[in-house]
Amino acid sequence: MLDWNPALYLRFANERTRPAAELLARVPLARARHVVDLGCGPGNSTELLVQRFPEARVTGIDNSEAMLAAARQQLPQAGFALGDIAAWAPDGDETPDLIYANASLQWVGGHAALIPRLFSLLAPGGVLAIQMPDNREEPTHRLMREVAGLPPFASHIADASRVRTDILPIGHYYDLLAAPQARAASVDVWHTIYQHPMASAGAIVQWLRGTGLKPFVEGLPPALQGDFLAEYERRVDAAYGVRADGQRLLAFPRLFIVAQRQP
Repeated sequence: MLDWNPALYLRFANERTRPAAELLARVPLARARHVVDLGCGPGNSTELLVQRFPEARVTGIDNSEAMLAAARQQLPQAGFALGDIAAWAPDGDETPDLIYANASLQWVGGHAALIPRLFSLLAPGGVLAIQMPDNREEPTHRLMREVAGLPPFASHIADASRVRTDILPIGHYYDLLAAPQARAASVDVWHTIYQHPMASAGAIVQWLRGTGLKPFVEGLPPALQGDFLAEYERRVDAAYGVRADGQRLLAFPRLFIVAQRQP
């Protein structure tokens, strides 16, 4: 997949940052020495961590050089490093008090092993905080797969159902962290369905071009990308009706996990 586009991602910065703030609000830590933002993107979530824990060493990890460049420019007081979440581990002997992953782990496979591994990397009393979109069955994402299966596009995109990692049912995440061997003091899991007013079907498509649509569109030759987006927008327009004020309501389910290790 090509590198991420920070400007496109931040076009809906307020909507993207709201769940990050609500995740952080549920983190039961009064102070922290070391905080890690896994999948920090352009630093919008990292900024919340810097504000919440001004005395902490805050480190953002991402696999996109473009996103890291934007984050460094935004937050010179924080540290940022290129890294792969699937293999990431803290440097040296300082274990993190908070590992925070906002809208990033849905791009990483193997959650049954990944989530317990990340939890085990925390300091005693440390917190793992995760938020992931849970929208694979929303019209936006079902329509992506439908359009990807049409004859002009199918041969380029291959198995559209595997473009993004399946996340586990919410109870499975609870079980992974609540199992006695995980040594959790508390595990909190919940869903929130946001309802974002969007100006048009085209605005919904622009939102998704920064994230979910990216692997579909990039898998196509340039000559077919416009055709894919036009057909996708036509279907989005039909799926999301106009509300009383002329807006479209984009339902966006998200899954949250906050787990604290025993002291």
